[in-house]
Amino acid sequence: MRDSIYLLWIDNRLVVIIMMVMMVSCRCVLGLENINPIFFDEGLSHLFGEGNLIRSPDDRSVRLLLDKYTGSGFISSSMYQHGFFSSLIKLPGAYTAGIVVAFYTSNGDVFVKDHDELDIEFLGNLEGKPWRFQTNMYGNGSTNRGREERYRLWFDPSKEFHRYSILWTPTKIIFWVDDVPIREILRKEEMNGDYPQKPMSLYATIWDASSWATSGGKFGVDYTFSPFVSEFKDIALDGCNVSDSFPGENNNNNIGNYNNINCSVSDQFLMSNDYSTISPKQATAMRRFRERYMYYSYCYDTIRYSVPPPECVIVTAEKNRFRDTGRLKFGGSHPKVHKTRKRRRRNRSTPVVSADL
Repeated sequence: MRDSIYLLWIDNRLVVIIMMVMMVSCRCVLGLENINPIFFDEGLSHLFGEGNLIRSPDDRSVRLLLDKYTGSGFISSSMYQHGFFSSLIKLPGAYTAGIVVAFYTSNGDVFVKDHDELDIEFLGNLEGKPWRFQTNMYGNGSTNRGREERYRLWFDPSKEFHRYSILWTPTKIIFWVDDVPIREILRKEEMNGDYPQKPMSLYATIWDASSWATSGGKFGVDYTFSPFVSEFKDIALDGCNVSDSFPGENNNNNIGNYNNINCSVSDQFLMSNDYSTISPKQATAMRRFRERYMYYSYCYDTIRYSVPPPECVIVTAEKNRFRDTGRLKFGGSHPKVHKTRKRRRRNRSTPVVSADL
């Protein structure tokens, strides 16, 4: 939102009218002025799901479909050594149990035994129940030391587009939802290879995860509601393109030589952009988001990790809300609300976690 000032003559008097005007451009709402969306052909390729990937006529957006035959997905045409990966995404509506829509970076196709990965995974639900999502980080094949966090959203992601972003630099990782940083991981020396360090590609997929995605597999995909459609548009890829250093059809097979590539200029560009810095307002928004919408954190899962992993920042106010399993003590995703005398409250038109840039 912003204030717009208009000067009007009414009855021979100059009247100043201040109106709140909704910013239409997502780039302005986010305060991420350096996002540069690409055309699909500029940096993306079809991954799987013949016929279930539908590109728009202007090549700025793509639909990924899941039906009873297959899911679908796309991949970046190049691999990146650090980067900012972002897209406006709209998820399927109604009954979505068993479905996973993923926006993530990985190098599992190249480094099979010691891959790195950064995930945003949306988990479908029964009709009338909200989508949930999780973020995760793997480094050097550390899949047995997953670093999941799970959350709900403060909006319905099937109603309109919202921007989801992953920043990965040599020193930090930030997951963004619109203008709100929901998770920051600062690299610690003690993490060793658990911090992603090898070039990764960007992926977006929709697929059937009936075995685990909803209530631990209790509810699976119901294909009478298919096709399930997820939409991606204004996709941005900024980073050090290491594939350009290995020309040829099988350039990714040579990525093992990535240590010889100098990405210092690109890294400096990433770290100097606004999406690499969390402002005081955004820090407050992140704290509110995590207090209200995070319902699992590996950092508080003392059964899984008797000693929290080195990157964990233990916040006492957060920790007191979680069991030793890392889940909320009362099983929900919001602070417990005690019954009190009803009071009249003003209607809030601004989301409680908006950074209000």
